[in-house]
Amino acid sequence: GENRQHRTPALSLGQLAKELKQQDCLQYAAFCNLAMARCEQTLFNAPGEALALTDAARLFLSSEKEIRALQAPGFDEHLQAALNCYSFAIKVYIEMNQPVMAASLCLELGNALKEMNRPGEAIVHFQRAAELQTQTPIEALLSMGEIATCKIVTRDYDGALSVFTEMQLMCQERGMQLPGTTNPIGSFLDIVAKCEISRVLLLMLLEPPPQKLLPEHAQTLERYAWESFDPHSQVTFLPENVFLLLQSIVMACQEKDTESLKSLQTELWPFLTAEQNHLLHLVVLERIAPCGQGI
Repeated sequence: GENRQHRTPALSLGQLAKELKQQDCLQYAAFCNLAMARCEQTLFNAPGEALALTDAARLFLSSEKEIRALQAPGFDEHLQAALNCYSFAIKVYIEMNQPVMAASLCLELGNALKEMNRPGEAIVHFQRAAELQTQTPIEALLSMGEIATCKIVTRDYDGALSVFTEMQLMCQERGMQLPGTTNPIGSFLDIVAKCEISRVLLLMLLEPPPQKLLPEHAQTLERYAWESFDPHSQVTFLPENVFLLLQSIVMACQEKDTESLKSLQTELWPFLTAEQNHLLHLVVLERIAPCGQGI
């Protein structure tokens, strides 16, 4: 019994948390982790505190998912507890000057909320992640892509268009360029191309009147007008076949040619992501039954 007295409380709490987790008492295991975080805080051990808070957050989240799976009546209190723990852990990592760790927790939280069908609430956390990732532009762009996705899911098409436009600008500013061109390379090029397609589709869906068209959007649409078509000045960040199909889509939309639009949709389908195909589907719906149903 002598050894027992010399054990630190944090250690026995850790043991208890493990046992509770194995017995599937997730919320109690989470409370143990919270108590551990307090101990670490009094010992001024920030890394230990951040880890204990993160474990607590994940346990509360798992507990919330279990409650939902059982369709038991709950008031989201476990989700609220998880949110609080994540926020504290993020704060500790920021104070420790570890933005990468803080950003990864923001993404974890954003993804959890998105999975729980709360895309509107997820946006804040993806935004926070992108802000913390200024040193790693590709990571920041991926977080911004998540924001755009959440905006599309919540039907904020204007908002999604702004995010894609901002992403494209960021690629051109931060992406390394090929000598003699303004074209970014590597992953930046893939992101620019994806943003371009999504922006054109969103512009077809929103159909802003000419007087309300922002210069950056007008510039984009000009690239797809027949009159200005010159294969040499063509948008070089899209493969030519995709560019030509997209250009035909723009024309079919402007001429309200629903039949062409349907056959173009079939042709373009394999080149688009699931999200872009969803947008194209909305564009076609809007042309077939223009009652604002797509939007």
